[in-house]
Amino acid sequence: MKQNPQIARNLCGELRGLNAKGVSATSPQAVALVASRQGLNSTDAEILTTYVVGLHCPDVR
Repeated sequence: MKQNPQIARNLCGELRGLNAKGVSATSPQAVALVASRQGLNSTDAEILTTYVVGLHCPDVR
């Protein structure tokens, strides 16, 4: 994410879309989406989501 902020912006857009549907960025559904798109396990996907939201899209809940 540090070296390619475009990936973080894309992830923010996906998370905003989930928020619009009433789904939290830390929900199991959101974590599973991030895990599948990034090729991560659920723990790493949850950490990545927290990192990206904190640095790139603090408006996402």
